[in-house]
Amino acid sequence: MARLFGTDGVRGLVNKEITAELALALGSAAAGVLQSRAAEEGRRPKAIIGRDPRLSGDFLNAAISAGITSAGVDVTDLGILPTPALAFLAGSEGADLAVMVSASHNAMPDNGIKFFGPGGYKLDDEVEDAVEVALSGPRLRPLGADVGRINVDSGGAIDDYIDHVLASNDVDLTGLRIAVDSANGAASEIGPRVLREAGADVVVINSSPDGRNINDQCGSTHPEQLQAVTVASEAHFGVAFDGDADRCLAVDHTGALIDGDMIMGVLALAMQEQGRLGANTLVVTVMTNLGLLLAMKQAGIRTIQTDVGDRYVLEAMRTGGFNLGGEQSGHIILGDYSTTGDGTLTALHLAAQVQQAGVPLAEMVKKFPQLPQVLLNVAGVDKTKTHSSPVLAQAVAQSEQRLGESGRVLLRASGTEPLVRVMVEAATVDQAEIEAQKIADVVVKELSL
Repeated sequence: MARLFGTDGVRGLVNKEITAELALALGSAAAGVLQSRAAEEGRRPKAIIGRDPRLSGDFLNAAISAGITSAGVDVTDLGILPTPALAFLAGSEGADLAVMVSASHNAMPDNGIKFFGPGGYKLDDEVEDAVEVALSGPRLRPLGADVGRINVDSGGAIDDYIDHVLASNDVDLTGLRIAVDSANGAASEIGPRVLREAGADVVVINSSPDGRNINDQCGSTHPEQLQAVTVASEAHFGVAFDGDADRCLAVDHTGALIDGDMIMGVLALAMQEQGRLGANTLVVTVMTNLGLLLAMKQAGIRTIQTDVGDRYVLEAMRTGGFNLGGEQSGHIILGDYSTTGDGTLTALHLAAQVQQAGVPLAEMVKKFPQLPQVLLNVAGVDKTKTHSSPVLAQAVAQSEQRLGESGRVLLRASGTEPLVRVMVEAATVDQAEIEAQKIADVVVKELSL
């Protein structure tokens, strides 16, 4: 049986994979697994819950809250807020459990459920497995006054998060114009507000969520609007969040896209120069462009690679005592201030480095030339068999032999969508496209449903 949890919680099409019944059961199961600490300390356990603006968040939020309170855990509903805000508040408010209802960068018809434990850290695989086991086991059913209660936050918690983000930076952004695409998502108000309060002149697009337009041809997965607006408004650069604002990508003043690898490169060099880069190490994933790895080596910065998923990046950071890591997709963890990827925090610190450097972002990222990289998403296949097909393994090996030391191949099943991802880096775009398509054709032939 396939594992319920992916690399970033449970996610899928609402009323098909993600149902009210599942949300209710997950809330009850997670509350049962994670309330032991409170019991040991002789107090009532407590949880917090938040969501992004998509329509289905209303009933899924209600179902999860019902499940949690039925297990005897009090819940505070924080309303619409970014995932990193929920993670921060889980730690600052001493929650035993935090739940984010969001499908992140996915389209509106999808939704998802992300769990955080004490301190605002995403659950590790073992705890997620325990929650999954609890779904089919006996549930806690307290009686009378022992059931949980639901409270609604008045907005003060979100102000606490904003104050925390602003306190992480001491650079005045006055004179800097930044274009912001909020993806009609959870940071539609918070993201622009933070940058304005730091002194920047902010040009905002896609900050009018209506429940249906989240990620709709906007945000970090569709940066075309931001690229045009950045140029037209003569902004120094632009930033794009995704639906729950745990990602941040950028564009320079010419409209050229700046991905998470390049943003990490800028931050890593700045932190190294300031003596703030923990153990002189940057943590990245296997999807990171070879160009960044080579640039970091040249700068004397060690890189550590993990599986895809910011939770695995954070795990390596915590284990090694490192304070910077992330993904090409824009999940960037500034470990001194956050326990997860934080788009608003990333945008603020990137802006601070641009302001201090006094040169365009376009010049700063020239230190991180990117090798041509092609990513193909192959749908309609059985992703569970990605690494069990000898024919597919042979195709990958043959491609790697043709590429030699000037490129690489990465084949992986998506942790959040029903896809197999084929990534190829090569000396030229044409070569990368040819090799990626050859492997994708084999994926279709061997793994078709």
